[in-house]
Amino acid sequence: MKKITFADRLRYWFDNTMSKGPIALIAWLGILSLVFILVMTLVITLTGIANPPAPENPDVPAEPAPDLFEIAWRSLMRTLDAGTMGGDAGSPAYLLAMLIVTLGGVFIISILIGVLTSGIEAKLEDLRKGRSFVVEQNHTLILGWSPQVFTIISELCQANANQKNPRIVILADQDKVEMEDAIRAQIPTTGKTRIVCRTGSPLDLADLAIVNPHAARAIIIVAPAVDDPDTHVIKTMLAITNNPKRKKAKYHIVAEIRDPKNVAVAKMVGRDEAEIVLVGDLISRITVQTCRQSGLSIVYTELLNFGGDEIYFKEEASLAGKQFGSALLAFDDSAVIGLLKDGKTMLNPPMDTRIEKGDQVIAISADDDTIKASGSTNLNIAADAIQPPGAPEGLPERTLILGWNKRGASIVRELDHYVAPASQTTIVAQGAAHVPETKNQKVIVREGDTTDRQILDALDIPAFNHVIVLSYSDALGAQEADAQTLITLLHLRDLSEKTGKDFSIVSEMLDVRNRELAEVTRADDFIVSDQLVSLMLSQVAENKYLSAVFADLFDPEGSEVYLKPVEHYVQTGAPVNFYTIVEAARRRGEVAFGYRLKRDARDAEKSYGVRVNPKKSQAITVEKGDKVIVLAES
Repeated sequence: MKKITFADRLRYWFDNTMSKGPIALIAWLGILSLVFILVMTLVITLTGIANPPAPENPDVPAEPAPDLFEIAWRSLMRTLDAGTMGGDAGSPAYLLAMLIVTLGGVFIISILIGVLTSGIEAKLEDLRKGRSFVVEQNHTLILGWSPQVFTIISELCQANANQKNPRIVILADQDKVEMEDAIRAQIPTTGKTRIVCRTGSPLDLADLAIVNPHAARAIIIVAPAVDDPDTHVIKTMLAITNNPKRKKAKYHIVAEIRDPKNVAVAKMVGRDEAEIVLVGDLISRITVQTCRQSGLSIVYTELLNFGGDEIYFKEEASLAGKQFGSALLAFDDSAVIGLLKDGKTMLNPPMDTRIEKGDQVIAISADDDTIKASGSTNLNIAADAIQPPGAPEGLPERTLILGWNKRGASIVRELDHYVAPASQTTIVAQGAAHVPETKNQKVIVREGDTTDRQILDALDIPAFNHVIVLSYSDALGAQEADAQTLITLLHLRDLSEKTGKDFSIVSEMLDVRNRELAEVTRADDFIVSDQLVSLMLSQVAENKYLSAVFADLFDPEGSEVYLKPVEHYVQTGAPVNFYTIVEAARRRGEVAFGYRLKRDARDAEKSYGVRVNPKKSQAITVEKGDKVIVLAES
């Protein structure tokens, strides 16, 4: 074994010191400069070469010799500035000594500049990597990266418009600069909201600590674009909730799960700190509901984004002791749709439900500060215009499903909850389609290429009430599957134009960017994509109770949104205010919160005739074919 000498230990100590970076190098340069200046000062002082020569005139007093401090100062100045030597005068030996001092200074300063430059470049590179700690408080934290992030950021920026110093922090396995460039390209203006990006893995506790999750007011976990995204989401939740340094208070986590079998595990991990959004289930339910009702897609888009009126919660002291039915008429600029009692959301509860102190109304309004009781007692309700309640029988429906994936079975099951008996669903797809048992509809399965025009022409598509186009996401990649969906859509739209018959089309797009290519200005041609999931994640991040509201809205059990003929509620052809329509719906045990005018059904600028949360005191003239947007059990 090699014997360790003093020289070895000294070299090892020096190497360890130098490895500490620019600070250690600068310290060594300082020590070297100090030693060099002291040595030269002693040499000059002891040799006396700095002493001025004796004056030729004896009557002139001799100049005093510089002391040790003055020589040290001169040496320091020549070390820092080589130009200082230009004014030197003295003996050749003194000038030679100053030259040596200057050359040593040039050498030391050059090294110092190089060290500082390298240190600054290293620090800039470190900052570029996004590894510095985030000192933000009360920020919204997004963990993970996917195309959904842009929609989430855009929605949160709108929601934060009236907030003070809003911040969004993002942590993902992406380059910090690339994330920032992508966000600037997709979202040119973020208003008052500042976006902070950091590079790191949300699964790593050290990386997670960088973005200060314990001070965040909401944490959104985005499913990454990998083979098993749910595993990453669940492990990220574990990294937060089981963190040894976690905060004592509860977190507000919103996470998306793709596979239904992983929901139970996700809820065990998140417990009461996480709101889980099941993507496939959500898309299936929205697909079924929007395909059956013209204009419903516009209503859902309005409720899910922050661009218009949204759902808010507020306690209104003046309603304490009154019934829920009375609350429907208490607001002119807001539409009450339910109650929050004892932490539980209730949409369209029984009209005689008593509102207690501490209960909050669930209302659709422009903002949370616009929910104000009008206090008006003269509502000008036209009682003679209200039609008596009735229960018209539902007619059998014909639905066509083109394409197939694992969500197809769920869509068929959801359809069975809504359609009338003797309905029929036809499935045309390549490959076997596993069809569940149904009660109210007969299901017919045909083999065929949905992009083949001859096959589509043979189906007599205008004879169907609804058309659903599913992507082949199980067998093809996102881009290829979306390409087939887009081709099928083009054929369907061409068929609609050539036959002159309108039929509702709901299609599924995997990539949000392809959704923009497929969109047209028709309310009945709706594109379902992960953008809806992004909108919901943003909404629930702002208010955790909205998770239960949306779950109830999209669930076939309980109350859902329907667009019903206005003539079933009030007489047509004469002006009535919306208070009258609300009262007509209240007598049926329903909540009216909007309408759709048939005459504007093709006008995109007027939201295809859909108006959510209209001013109740404003009179409108409705015609046959117009719809009332209600929250009802059937």
